Amino acid sequence: MIDLQILSILREVDRLGSLTLAADRLCLTQSALSHAVRRFEQRHDVRLWTRDGRRLRLTDAGAYLLSLANRILPQLDHGQTVLEDFARGRRGALRIGMECHPCQDWLMRVVDPFLENWPDVDLDVTSAFQFGGLAALIGHEIDILVTPDPIARAGLDYLPVFDYELMLAVGVDHRLAGRARALPADLSAETLVTYPVAKERLDIYTRFLVPAGALPRRHRTVETTQLMLRLVASGRAVSATPDWLLREVPGISGLHLGAGIGKTIHLGMRTGRRPDFMEGFIDLARAAEI
Repeated sequence: MIDLQILSILREVDRLGSLTLAADRLCLTQSALSHAVRRFEQRHDVRLWTRDGRRLRLTDAGAYLLSLANRILPQLDHGQTVLEDFARGRRGALRIGMECHPCQDWLMRVVDPFLENWPDVDLDVTSAFQFGGLAALIGHEIDILVTPDPIARAGLDYLPVFDYELMLAVGVDHRLAGRARALPADLSAETLVTYPVAKERLDIYTRFLVPAGALPRRHRTVETTQLMLRLVASGRAVSATPDWLLREVPGISGLHLGAGIGKTIHLGMRTGRRPDFMEGFIDLARAAEI
């Protein structure tokens, strides 16, 4: 096994030009440095230097080891820095699970400064609709769950990020446009378009239609917010949409759903100490405009 101390000695002697200066740099006495070199030479039956007058000249073995030192030691120095970054929470991986389809645009406002501020942290964002966000968070498949519907569990914390109201989105030429509020019975003649989520998890059903014993004429699902809003703007459907989206989309009007359905986006995380980069993400999420 090649002793890393020898590689460090060779590098410092090459940099500084003398054994004495190298010993000082490595916090060794010159005697200890010379002893380490002799012990290495005896163990491997090689010489590292020969004398050329008052100068030291590397042997072939010494030149090879110096080349090896110049390749390996910078990597080890970098590895030490990386480990220190891990210890300080400056490096790692952050996996985000999304249970909020309309939050994609908001999330991008968080992601861009996060990537700039934390260049050594890998970031992954995945939809939690297909695999179950809560189970993924508990099972360590993701680190943060973005959800409007926090479910209390031991070992989990939820931090509120921003509040919003769920509105009924209709086209500006729709028969309901211009009204302040929609009633459950108003949807009996409408096609309601939602994301592909179970009805038990859709607030327009659980908090608006079902309590009133009402249902839409037809219910269809789409994968993307853009298509949903285009269907609404064309007059083909209505949808339950966060109020912040309606501020940005022409051709659509928003009505309160009955007395109003208030919601809050939360960040769900496992209880315990969080690395600095996760705290950084939380700070950016809370500061992002919606």
